[in-house]
Amino acid sequence: MKEGPGAGLVDRPVRLSSLVSFRGEKRTLSEKDVRSLAARLVRQAAESPGEAPFPRDEETAVTDALTARLLVLGELEMDDVQAVRLGYRELARALHLQAATRDLSADASLFLDSLTEWACLHIINFFTQRSTFVARTLVEQSRDHAELIAKLDVLIARTPRPDGRDAAFEQRYLSYITKKHGRLQIYGIDLLNSPGKWPLDVAYMRLEATSPVDAYEDFLRRHPRFRQGRQPVDEVLAGHDRVLLRGEAGSGKTTLIQWLAVSAARPDPDDRMAYLAGLIPFVLPLRTLTRHGGQLPAPKDFLAAVGSPLAGEEPPGWPSRVLTSGRGLLLIDGIDEVPESERAHAHGWLSDLAEAYPGNRWLVTSRPSAVAEEWLTAEGFGELRLSSMRPADVRSFVVRWHEAARTGVSADDEALASYESRLLDSIRTKPDLGRLATNPLMCGLICALHRDRHGFLPIGRKELYQAALSMLLIRRDRERGVTGPELREEPQLQILQRLAYWLIKDGRTELTRDRALVEIGKALPALPEMAALGDPETVLAHLLNRSGLLRAPTAETIDFCHRTFQDFLGARALLDEGTFGMVRKHAADDQWEDVIRMAVAQGRPRDRADVLRELLHDGSARAVVLAASCLEQATELDPAVRAELEHSMSALLPPRTPEAVTTLASVGPLALDFLPGPEELAGAWPASDSDDYAQLCVRTASLIGTDEAIPYLARFNDHPSLRVRSQLALFWHRFPIETYGREVIAQLPYDDLYLIAHSVAELRALRELGGRPWMRLVGDFTATSLLVYLDPSQLTRLDLRGTVDDMSVLGEFPLLEVVSVSECPDSTSLASLQKLPELRHLRLSARHAARSARSGVRFPQVHRLDLHDTYTDAMLEPLPQAYPSVDTLCLYAAPSPDHRLDQARLHALFPHASISVTV
Repeated sequence: MKEGPGAGLVDRPVRLSSLVSFRGEKRTLSEKDVRSLAARLVRQAAESPGEAPFPRDEETAVTDALTARLLVLGELEMDDVQAVRLGYRELARALHLQAATRDLSADASLFLDSLTEWACLHIINFFTQRSTFVARTLVEQSRDHAELIAKLDVLIARTPRPDGRDAAFEQRYLSYITKKHGRLQIYGIDLLNSPGKWPLDVAYMRLEATSPVDAYEDFLRRHPRFRQGRQPVDEVLAGHDRVLLRGEAGSGKTTLIQWLAVSAARPDPDDRMAYLAGLIPFVLPLRTLTRHGGQLPAPKDFLAAVGSPLAGEEPPGWPSRVLTSGRGLLLIDGIDEVPESERAHAHGWLSDLAEAYPGNRWLVTSRPSAVAEEWLTAEGFGELRLSSMRPADVRSFVVRWHEAARTGVSADDEALASYESRLLDSIRTKPDLGRLATNPLMCGLICALHRDRHGFLPIGRKELYQAALSMLLIRRDRERGVTGPELREEPQLQILQRLAYWLIKDGRTELTRDRALVEIGKALPALPEMAALGDPETVLAHLLNRSGLLRAPTAETIDFCHRTFQDFLGARALLDEGTFGMVRKHAADDQWEDVIRMAVAQGRPRDRADVLRELLHDGSARAVVLAASCLEQATELDPAVRAELEHSMSALLPPRTPEAVTTLASVGPLALDFLPGPEELAGAWPASDSDDYAQLCVRTASLIGTDEAIPYLARFNDHPSLRVRSQLALFWHRFPIETYGREVIAQLPYDDLYLIAHSVAELRALRELGGRPWMRLVGDFTATSLLVYLDPSQLTRLDLRGTVDDMSVLGEFPLLEVVSVSECPDSTSLASLQKLPELRHLRLSARHAARSARSGVRFPQVHRLDLHDTYTDAMLEPLPQAYPSVDTLCLYAAPSPDHRLDQARLHALFPHASISVTV
């Protein structure tokens, strides 16, 4: 068939007739054709001149992901006219949502999204060439015009005329947000005459978040849209409109806030951020809102509270109208920066706002331990935690950092290329350095120091911070050629640490300019070198303009460029003053955790011993774990103190409660050195206790979630307890797929174990490992992915905890004996299961089983039926006819509130069945 000119959507259309048309208009194409096309596109991009768009070792994964997306075309419930109307970007987004891939690096994900758009553009152009397209389009347009006119008439009658002042102000406000938050400081690049800030599009590093490990199954039940485990953090609000995001200092929380605000403010956000289109962002940093300890603002005071220059110019009642209409994007940064004594008040403020203005999108950020688990659960907030950067993310960051640095006025491209190459090699080959490069702040710090020291790096966190302070206070001005009084490093540090310690003791991260001047005035008599500069105002101006460590967010406030430096300098002040009693007093205060760790790192051996003794004398589990987390920084320590600490830790080991798991995991990778292995557990406790403790040890290591945990977890591969091995299978998604799959999953005995896949990538990895007969799929999958990655000659048990777009695919697995279906829509048909000859056991919700039975679906081959969720007598009534052979009925369900459990009724319905009820 000769192709027409199409709609002219592309300059040089790629002719797809060889793939989709042999004679006439073929409506399907083989997976082999699609994979061949995808592989060719990816290979051409990878081999193009210039920098590779993604790491070469991900070429196969990108090809698989593109193939999966293109195969979804055959599953979308739309015709060619609908696809053209949708547009290539939205069509690409539909493919992305139906075939999401979670295990690619940031660069590979961006490339995949771009290539999917490109393919969709050509596909839509091809659709416009089809012989039936024009005629069908005219019919559709006539029908749509009539419907549109009718709907507009109703809408005009219902909707009040908008206030033109709102629209005009919103345009100004969104432009201001774009400019204010559209540039980002990349730490350390402000040397060599380079600007201090960079466009957010260049500097933004896309990271991932995970759902909590504790109470994981319960969390998924309450927040099913978080089923996928690791997910791009900038898309979390697309699936859930209220999120509390936890992350360590420097992990990128504030940068994410900026990215979301700017994405919403843009008139045409990129496709993956399109869900923010039309929203009005309110960026509310709690450090600013609570600086004076007063009342947190109502919506009418949002702009004034954050010092916006547009405050007072908004039309009266504008913020309330925005929030009432559900157009608000509330970005509330830094619960941990609210003094602990004021957090209950902050919780009440958030709760009241969320109740008064439903329908908006909310993101609240915090350090991990600042507030209790499920702190905002009652308000409908789901919780996520920022993941550490993966090795591929770190490599990508290093490349981007050096690319940005090359734009500096005096940048030496050849030298920077050499530094970049050497640093990438060091991160790959030096484990100590790799352990430090876990978040954007530390990666930026490492890049800056590596260049500043001409390719040589200090070893250890303390040394990195000390070198960074030296770079900022002394070398920064020299490198930039700034003239003026040259001061030694130590006198400047004395004033800076005094300001830091005042903030820490007051539980804040901002202080007023007046308070800063008072503290500087107290310090100057003992620091003649600084006093020679002039009065406190002059000294403060010098530190603000020259050090790079202090900032003035407003004309009246001062803070540090990053909280980490405040904590490091505050620890110096603590050591200088010798006020170690403060350590015990604040052992339970999350804002003091890093201060205490850094005091141990910087202190003399006697100081370290004193700090650790204060923690041990506190006696709480949190204090003991905090002391243990300091050991890595204690290069020299009194053996008696070390022995006392190890004895105190032994009382916490192995963890015996979920709370103990959370406490131990907060230590991080260092806790792995303390956790007992399966051999120690088996020899020290009775078998039942040993199994319980082994399960909790595995949970602890899984919650730590770093690569260092994998060898420890692998020691439990052949543990006799099914519960322990199930834990190993459950948390695969928290680790690098290939590494964990090879070292843990591949070694698990599987004759009694469900292996769990949260993504297509895990399904693919399992297929490469030989497949497994018992599978649990958590999340949303396509029928294509099941056919491609599950083996019909092997699969005997399938537990679906999510959705499959076409359930009829289950009929292609004839060996299935046990099938469990949960969290799927009520309309999901189970008819395909009727033809499974080996099916003996079904697990369903009572509602789903009843609906299926009423539709005429019959399962004469099923002998055991498990029902969960609530039920009514009406739901049970049609079941005997649908399940005539059932001899075992298990109810893991409670009667609905207006019914009661009637054992006699159950036995009357299933007179020949053994019945058990677990409510």
